[in-house]
Amino acid sequence: MTNKEKNDLFYVCSLVEYIARKTLNKRGDVVKALGESGIRKQLYDAEVNHCLSFEQVSDEVIDAYGIAEGTFDTISRCKYSVPGFMDIGKLYCIMIEDCAQKGEEVTEMMKIFASFISDEISDFKTGVYYQNPDYLETSYKEGYLLD
Repeated sequence: MTNKEKNDLFYVCSLVEYIARKTLNKRGDVVKALGESGIRKQLYDAEVNHCLSFEQVSDEVIDAYGIAEGTFDTISRCKYSVPGFMDIGKLYCIMIEDCAQKGEEVTEMMKIFASFISDEISDFKTGVYYQNPDYLETSYKEGYLLD
């Protein structure tokens, strides 16, 4: 991947995380609503959207793709501060870069966000998101959190 492609992937991963938090949806539900063509469009638009606020872009994406309000609230009951949406976006970006075959980044992104590992990362009460990306990637590939 080029640096531009990595930056765009990071932006879109962060956008998915932002939208999921804003709409109280699982990250996989946001990616499913976007679909492959929607993700590709967001990657294509990322260079321009970088200049806009996440609030504006997320509102536009939520409206365009009809993302409804959910009930997956992983933040309001946390006792301690949670990582920022861009911190989590970076974690997803690293996982996608490491796990995807060249040219298959969108497919891998959809798989990772729809997998159990995304819900584990999103459970901010457990601290799984602080784990080494290699551990998270290996757990993702095995289908469960490793001991």
